[in-house]
Amino acid sequence: MKPYWIKTNPIIKMLFSNFIWDIPNNEKKIYLTFDDGPTPEITNWVLNQLEQYNAKATFFCIGKNIAANPEIFNQILEKGHSIGNHTYNHLNGWKTTSQEYLENIEACENAISNLKSEIKDLKSKIFRPPYGKVKVAQAKKLRQQGYKIIMWDVLSADFDQNISKEECLNNVLSNTTSGSIIVFHDSVKAFKNLEYVLPKALRYLTENHFSFEAIKD
Repeated sequence: MKPYWIKTNPIIKMLFSNFIWDIPNNEKKIYLTFDDGPTPEITNWVLNQLEQYNAKATFFCIGKNIAANPEIFNQILEKGHSIGNHTYNHLNGWKTTSQEYLENIEACENAISNLKSEIKDLKSKIFRPPYGKVKVAQAKKLRQQGYKIIMWDVLSADFDQNISKEECLNNVLSNTTSGSIIVFHDSVKAFKNLEYVLPKALRYLTENHFSFEAIKD
């Protein structure tokens, strides 16, 4: 048995109802998200794929990657996508003190706001915990600071080196419904699966009349 759910368990959604797991609607809108970037070449490739389908997405960025790749980060904004906080160092909240965790999130927020853009205000108050792991006390403090905690409804598992690219594609196509928040990763580790899955998923979902929206603050 894999140590994760592809389709998020309804009981988990109910227990953690203060988190956003999906965005229900009757218009077949879905929400593609990409974690762990920006990554040279890979994030650029993702942006080009999205542009072919006029698809908007949300990129949950690691602060140190923003600092290392500001031009790519600005490309995300210039193409009309939204950005979110994914900590500065990709920390596991369960293994990190609350003080260190919150300071790391603040460091990522500063990396975002310190970049200048003529297109967007670079403040972001959407957050996704790396690995989906955040302590209750940490989550409470983040909500008090105005953050929305964005989880997911469908996990592509593109990061899993033990599944085939066909299985990864099936994870997405078999589980996506109107309102789904779908997780991909614009990372080196995930690219073997992502390179195969994303173009096919975009084409299939478009042909089945889904539209792709960015998650807003």
